[in-house]
Amino acid sequence: MRLFHGTDNAEIQRPTVLTLGVFDGLHLGHQLIMRTVVERARAVSAVPTVITFDPHPRAVLHPESAPPLLQTFDQKIEGFGVLGIEQTIVVRFTEEFSRIAAGDFLRDVVKERLHAQEVYLGKGFAFGHNREGNIELLRRLGHNLGFVAGEVPEVRFRGRRVSSSKIRELLACGQVNLVRGMLGRPYGVEGRVEHGAERGQQLGFPTANLHPQNRVIPRNGVYVTGTLIEGQWRRSVTNIGLRPTFGEAKEPSVETFVMNWAGDLYGDVVRVRFLYRLRDERKFGSIEELKTQIERDVARANSYFERAGTKHMLSLI
Repeated sequence: MRLFHGTDNAEIQRPTVLTLGVFDGLHLGHQLIMRTVVERARAVSAVPTVITFDPHPRAVLHPESAPPLLQTFDQKIEGFGVLGIEQTIVVRFTEEFSRIAAGDFLRDVVKERLHAQEVYLGKGFAFGHNREGNIELLRRLGHNLGFVAGEVPEVRFRGRRVSSSKIRELLACGQVNLVRGMLGRPYGVEGRVEHGAERGQQLGFPTANLHPQNRVIPRNGVYVTGTLIEGQWRRSVTNIGLRPTFGEAKEPSVETFVMNWAGDLYGDVVRVRFLYRLRDERKFGSIEELKTQIERDVARANSYFERAGTKHMLSLI
């Protein structure tokens, strides 16, 4: 997939079928939009294209209420490519840009620069000055400018509207199963492995101490996870929290024990995906009590991995 910063690059391929938005998390609703763009582009011999904004518009206009993002920028761009998008155009969002009228953006960028044949918005999405760029304006100007405008319906999961804000709420409660359903994949974070206190090594369960790049971390607790190492997803158990038994941490840590693996991960960037919540983090009366509980956690995780469909979900080994 080709990545362009700005809309005036001569190498941008045209004509396009496109969508525009932030698309944080790339949940099932976003995926439906991407599939629509890809399928329609194939039907009219155009290039499936995404226009996305960076930073998040709310971080510029209302920083006090800006949401923590579910994905890093690189994770999102990678996801676009996986979903079949062939080019992504990143528009730097500034206060000056926010004052551009939606109609001007559609005429100057969408039609003149990108030669859009069709444009699709997610339900309820709006852009441009005072959020005037809604589906009604898009259809009206599209008729005059010569492109088709469409609105992609929202997606619901177990009666709930799928949205990035709902996913953040569920992660804050540790409900990673529901999150997996809304994302169509397990929620994951990635980060560099750093040196820790090596408590896990002393307990017989050496852990990789992850410094996450992602800002949204599930609620403190113990989870069954998959950890991507050297291109393969491996069984793991991850603790998020303050290590209360040792009474030493002020900031939450993400510590992952990778089963049946003994390599050195220090300095590597690894990915961890959260599959199932085992329990809350709690303080134990002794090191031996903690060790016994970890053994139980690992045994329960192994039982989880033996269930039908789990291996297929991540191609776990």
